[in-house]
Amino acid sequence: MNNSVKGNSSEDSNVLRDQRVKKLKELKQNDVEPYPHTFQRSRSISSIIEDFDGELESETDTEEKIAGRMVALRDMGKACFFDLRDATGELQGYANVDLLGDGDYELLKSLDIGDFVGVEGPIFVTNRGELSIKVKDFQLLSKSLQPLPEKWHGLKDVEKRYRQRYLDLLVNEEVKERFIIRSKLISAFRRQLDDLGFLEVETPLMQPAPGGATAEPFVTYHKALDQDLYLRIAPELYLKRLIIGGMEKVYELGKSFRNEGISTEHNPEFTTVEIYQAYADYHDAMELTEHLIAEGAKAAMGTYKPEVNGRELDLSPPWERLSMVSAVEDATGLINLLEKTSEELRSFLKNSGVELPEDEEKSSWGELVELLFDEYVEGELFQPVFVTDFPTDISPLAKTKRDGQDKLTERFEVFVGGRETGNAFTELNDPIEQRSRFANQSDGESKDTDFLTALEYGMPPTAGIGIGLDRLMMAITGAKSIRDVILFPTLKKRTD
Repeated sequence: MNNSVKGNSSEDSNVLRDQRVKKLKELKQNDVEPYPHTFQRSRSISSIIEDFDGELESETDTEEKIAGRMVALRDMGKACFFDLRDATGELQGYANVDLLGDGDYELLKSLDIGDFVGVEGPIFVTNRGELSIKVKDFQLLSKSLQPLPEKWHGLKDVEKRYRQRYLDLLVNEEVKERFIIRSKLISAFRRQLDDLGFLEVETPLMQPAPGGATAEPFVTYHKALDQDLYLRIAPELYLKRLIIGGMEKVYELGKSFRNEGISTEHNPEFTTVEIYQAYADYHDAMELTEHLIAEGAKAAMGTYKPEVNGRELDLSPPWERLSMVSAVEDATGLINLLEKTSEELRSFLKNSGVELPEDEEKSSWGELVELLFDEYVEGELFQPVFVTDFPTDISPLAKTKRDGQDKLTERFEVFVGGRETGNAFTELNDPIEQRSRFANQSDGESKDTDFLTALEYGMPPTAGIGIGLDRLMMAITGAKSIRDVILFPTLKKRTD
């Protein structure tokens, strides 16, 4: 008999829960502690498998103590087999009435799928060649009251997977693996930046003025200060203050927030790493970006060339550099794009059937060039590429190109796996020009007057980089939605 759980309906689940609650009461009545404080394991399941699998001829002289969640139980009458799973792997347990005695053996068989159990005994190989632990003693560590989703069918309800991520991790191994990759990627970024002499710093999550990007902020009210505060949309302006203050290489890895729509590529709360280096420009930033991403992916996935949705993504540096203007010219057939007026670009887009913004007459030349890029170029990108030299009117924090062409800036976006995953500039450090650019904008940038004051004290030539770690995870793992790479994504409140 396979004691697995198939309670798919809420009615079935309620019946099973009632049965387990009854068992819990009986355990307590029989002086069995269902929730002990601790259990000392000798080692993990994976280390046992690595040491003995395929090499053990007889049972070990020493006994191991392992613990985990019971995920299957096969009752053979006077003997039983069960599968125990910890964070590292799964091992079969074997017990019989002679090993445990009548009372303890019946207690073991009465345990439910999902219960946590600690067991002790020698390691051996069954007649069928399966590595197992022979149970001479055991302890219930946590009584599970809710039945797990049926093992083989997994958890298919996408909404439930996001709302109850703990169940998603339990039954979908590839989901757990994706989040292990995420953790390794973040650790690799920190390790590399630390090794390169960057200082990890922390800047305010609640700010008196939103800045560093163009986005709608979340606003809250601070009673004691009697003022509104804004959840940061980017840490950029504070990190530049640190460059001004003499901290020449800094980074911050953490959360930012934007009060905007939710989609497969947008979550209101997201994770970025922002990096600033004095005496550097966007060429230096490209070298650092490709190094961080390539080595981070290698540390997280074991290769520079992961397979993403059936295609090999080659992250090996160096990566292609592609001018936005030349890319648009090649894709559309437009020539001398820098000489085109906004009216000419607007007319080309309309004649091509491209949907324009509602306030199309207000769209600047740079916004129209970016729209052309989005429509004709972005969808063709897959291998890593730096798209360089963005229009000035959509890059208020970047220096104009040093060749005298003031319509373009030293800014790039990095695309990996067809997704925009990062943004970087040679930072604008002229306080007069920065003040003028902010004044020409209607967003929150112009409100941060303290940053403009700080800039007047002098900021050295600086390169700044922002990399979206959620987007990067999507790119290197092939995830279809940003919710698949965030453990607990933001979801609409349930009404039932």
